[in-house]
Amino acid sequence: MKRGASEAAVDAAGCRKHESESLTVGPVGVRVPGKTRRGGIRSRKALILAFGALLLPVLAACGGGRAGGSENADIDAVATYSILGDLVENVGGDRVELTTLVGPNGDAHTFEPAPSDNAELAEADVIFENGLQFEPWLEDLYGSSGSEARRAVVTRAVDTRPVTTAEQSEPDPHVWHDVNNAIVMVESIRDALSEADPENAEAYERNAEAYISELETLDADVQEQVDSIPGEGRILFTSHDTFGYFAGRYGFEVDTALASASTETGDPSAGETAELVEEIEASGVPAIFGENVSDPGVMEGIAAEAGVELAPPLYTDALGDSGSEGETYVRMVRYNVSTMSEALQQ
Repeated sequence: MKRGASEAAVDAAGCRKHESESLTVGPVGVRVPGKTRRGGIRSRKALILAFGALLLPVLAACGGGRAGGSENADIDAVATYSILGDLVENVGGDRVELTTLVGPNGDAHTFEPAPSDNAELAEADVIFENGLQFEPWLEDLYGSSGSEARRAVVTRAVDTRPVTTAEQSEPDPHVWHDVNNAIVMVESIRDALSEADPENAEAYERNAEAYISELETLDADVQEQVDSIPGEGRILFTSHDTFGYFAGRYGFEVDTALASASTETGDPSAGETAELVEEIEASGVPAIFGENVSDPGVMEGIAAEAGVELAPPLYTDALGDSGSEGETYVRMVRYNVSTMSEALQQ
């Protein structure tokens, strides 16, 4: 079972309040990124246990705290963002106690670490990261934490693509939108866990093998559903350049409001917006798409000017909340493709 908590505010008494997941409505809103803890709870040093015991009354009064599962975890791991965390969870299972820094609907491009994130990295045995400039804040966080954890960059074996603008060329970090790349990421996770915890290497191998089989089925299902969309209709207009790998694998064209692989870029200029509206009108597509990690306002305005529908937002750089259509990587991909297919074949 997945568990999560979003750090919201600190009240006058010094208690940390937690935002309930039930307060976030679907992928439409932009949720303040939080961190989630998954897996089992394993024994800590005596000093930490004692300190935790002292804090229990305070946490009870605040209505917050972390929930634990299995007591069999052998590895403390950190994943930088929710999609990667789900892949790690599928490979690690109960043997890994997992903290995800950027939680559901959170934007890893613009995430600002909290002081408590230093402690998470300091306690970790392995840190799983995307790389490719997806987590621009991680280097400073790792340095300030004093962590000695192994760092596993899960995209090293992926054949990457560049995103080129008039000003620069940068690597596209959104590799997971091609399911075959997610398989490569899973293999990297398997290898990193096996290296850190060789006694359980066979378990990680079994878990990875089963999950890769599920992903291979997913890839075939995505291709089958995409094949139902006429070729001239396979055009995605989105907020930022996140579906390049998806387009390359499954036969789409992509255009974006922000000509960048990062959401850090400001809103498009009036001239850029006008140009995009013209391209949408010329393409003949009936709908364009927002994202669960972005404010829908820009795309709402573009859709209105172009006279097309703004389809339900796609899950791009983050999973959705527990119970949503995007609560896992597999569900996220299936939802995205179904949403695209329905919106583009009106």
